[in-house]
Amino acid sequence: MTRTELLQEWRREETQSFAGWDFSYLAGRMVEDEPPWDYLERAASLMQQATAVIDLDTGGGERFLELHPYWPAKVAVTEEYPPNLTLVTERLAPLGVQVHCVRLTDDDPMPFADREFDLVLNRHAAFNPAEVARILARGGVFLTQQVHGLWAEDLHAAFGVTPQWPDATPEKYVPRLQAAGLTITNVETWQGALRFTDVGAIVYFLKAVPWTVPGFMVDSHAPYLYALQERIEAGEPLLFTSRKYLIEARKG
Repeated sequence: MTRTELLQEWRREETQSFAGWDFSYLAGRMVEDEPPWDYLERAASLMQQATAVIDLDTGGGERFLELHPYWPAKVAVTEEYPPNLTLVTERLAPLGVQVHCVRLTDDDPMPFADREFDLVLNRHAAFNPAEVARILARGGVFLTQQVHGLWAEDLHAAFGVTPQWPDATPEKYVPRLQAAGLTITNVETWQGALRFTDVGAIVYFLKAVPWTVPGFMVDSHAPYLYALQERIEAGEPLLFTSRKYLIEARKG
């Protein structure tokens, strides 16, 4: 393709729709290695011992729906992003799930009662360790899988930016969870590969996850995209570094 044709193709990718947390559009074009643990399997196991569970920042509810066979009697989720909130309400509320619009940060409170849940799940969302401990019942468990703050720092560098939250690591959150009164029962960290088959797949990803490269637009970031295209044409794969970690903690 000529540069003009490439630019037109990338502009088309930029306008493709994205809903919930569904990257099926990139099937085969974005491939991320899996960590050695199975978050959903562990969540399912913990649910079978729970009576009340909440999934923090559930996105479009896609992953939480996979756990439907294991849901306990009381099930709740949170979501703040308006398009996802609408989507998850349509998907989960008819199944008896309590859907709450909640802003999640490292410090903000949550609108739930003390000891309301005996399982708190969190996959790739912010959380306030003190609030997690407060809403957990005695003996309850917090399970979180997180994207490491230095996830794909080489992809960031390809666009002249650095990760926005480089301190989002176990070293930050484990002490805060312990200070909140929780006992850490497991911590795992992992590093693997993130591969894209073409630059258009990166365009779609960056539009779907806008905090990766703030202000990303094809026209304003074309020089970076052309540089990545040159890597492909030189026979170099679009290979970046994925990092994740898992923490499990229990309230005594």
